[in-house]
Amino acid sequence: MPNEAVLVTGGAGFIGSHVARHLVAMGHAVVVLDDLSGGFEANVPAGATFVHGDAGDVDLLEWLFAQYRFKHVFHLAAYAAEGLSHFIRGFNYRNNLLTSVALINAAVRHDVATFVFTSSIAVYGRNQLPMTEELVPAPEDPYGIAKYAVELDLRAAHEMFGLRWIVFRPHNVYGINQNLGDPYRNVIGIFMNQVMQGRPLTIFGDGTQTRAFSHIDDVAPIIARSIHVPAAIGQVFNVGADQPVSVNELAEAVMTAMGKRVPIEHLPPRNEVVHAYANHDKVRRVFPDQPPPVPLAKGLAEMAAWAWQVGARQGKPFEGVELDRNLPPSWKKLLTRA
Repeated sequence: MPNEAVLVTGGAGFIGSHVARHLVAMGHAVVVLDDLSGGFEANVPAGATFVHGDAGDVDLLEWLFAQYRFKHVFHLAAYAAEGLSHFIRGFNYRNNLLTSVALINAAVRHDVATFVFTSSIAVYGRNQLPMTEELVPAPEDPYGIAKYAVELDLRAAHEMFGLRWIVFRPHNVYGINQNLGDPYRNVIGIFMNQVMQGRPLTIFGDGTQTRAFSHIDDVAPIIARSIHVPAAIGQVFNVGADQPVSVNELAEAVMTAMGKRVPIEHLPPRNEVVHAYANHDKVRRVFPDQPPPVPLAKGLAEMAAWAWQVGARQGKPFEGVELDRNLPPSWKKLLTRA
């Protein structure tokens, strides 16, 4: 129903800001909670109320839930860096798991109708392809482990307290509002930032690893609408693009979209899942009226125009790396420059 109060954590970030925008357009009273560690207040859509704060701050959550009486919660706040999560294990679990538990507790205490959680296909690990929701998750990095733990906790909260939940597993999402300055995640944003600075595109390994890159317009509208789709309650959905491309192919496509060529530099390979793409038959059955997916070339052209408009951003090294053994050399260089 319109005018229902909705909380969007991470709503100043990339996917969260787009979900918040769609919720505002649907007539909901949207409150965005974000600590701006990876997002920007300018991303918060007009019509939403912005609260600067930590989604794991229990006292703040209690005040917000009592003040606004949220009907639905969309939990998109996370530090989504799969590769880096091996080296920031404590931060990863505090930020991605314990914060989620605090939010689930608040949702239970205040009788929230629906808790929508953005997980990740990182939960599948090196599973068979294409990855389907029926596969048993086997995450291989702390980020995927944290995401899957939250999924399990939501199921437990439903069994014990009746909390209704919906889980989405997006993957490799790109588009306007992505943090171009993050040196550890979102390869398309990293490539575009490197092009604008005239630096080589850096690729870990030989570049034959594949991903299906998902335009934000193929992801955010479905997440926002889900609270009004009864068949979505208690379900897990892969959401995103079908067609995988290699990182080498992506690098060429990004340079074409940006209208500028730079050298390509292959770095030593890092420990990562080589091939990852998902099946989306289930989400199409439950959300049958979605428009056709945005072609990669079109989505990259749109993002490139925006990237040139906002300009290059200087990446910052992560402060607080906990383990440096086996840290990729290029990331070690970032730390020594700090």
